[in-house]
Amino acid sequence: MSVYVYGIADSAHPSLPERTDGIGDPPRPVRVVRHGRIAALISDAPDEVRPKRRDLLAHQNVLRVAGETGAVLPLRFGGVSPDEETLTSVLADREEYYVERLGTLQGKVEYNVKVTHDEEAVLHRVLADDPGLRAMAETNRGAGGGSHSQKLQLGEAIAAAVQRRETDDADLVRSALEGACEEMNAGPQSLGWLANLSFLVERDRSAAVVEAVDALRVAHPHLVLTLTGPLPPYSFVE
Repeated sequence: MSVYVYGIADSAHPSLPERTDGIGDPPRPVRVVRHGRIAALISDAPDEVRPKRRDLLAHQNVLRVAGETGAVLPLRFGGVSPDEETLTSVLADREEYYVERLGTLQGKVEYNVKVTHDEEAVLHRVLADDPGLRAMAETNRGAGGGSHSQKLQLGEAIAAAVQRRETDDADLVRSALEGACEEMNAGPQSLGWLANLSFLVERDRSAAVVEAVDALRVAHPHLVLTLTGPLPPYSFVE
């Protein structure tokens, strides 16, 4: 029977959440499969694994409970193995890697920071920083908005300035936050984000990350920073 895999832990993990409700309707109870120094948190897989809210929350809850007392390598939602024998074979093949990563992640959590611009505030910022742009804008205002060509020229110049600002601000955020973390990974980019950064942080240094993000918000009000965490260290596991 196929099994759903939540995460991987040390076989000596002090409190793996066996019998906790997992995914499925009705919920499948979580159990532990051990091989050597490694253990996997699993449950029977439903016929269909779909990202329903209840199942997403159940997946996260299993990892949250396990992560409170020891390192866990989290799998993203949807990890299914054909059967326990196949899973055990993978644990055996990759035991050394899992042991190394668990050692690295012990006592650490992930924080994610997504950064965007406040559109109105960044326009004020680029105009304030560039006397040439200000002069061009003032000339257009004095001419009742300017000709079509002047408007187009100003719009292109402002767009280029904002694009340069995006690159500079992404670098600024990285530099400001990297000192509070052990590792940093850039996540997938998307339209509208200047940066999508994940940070591996010592659990007892979590406050330093929150304080660093708050300081960025105060010092650079044209930035919109969304901080999520603490999370299982999804971004630091293959």
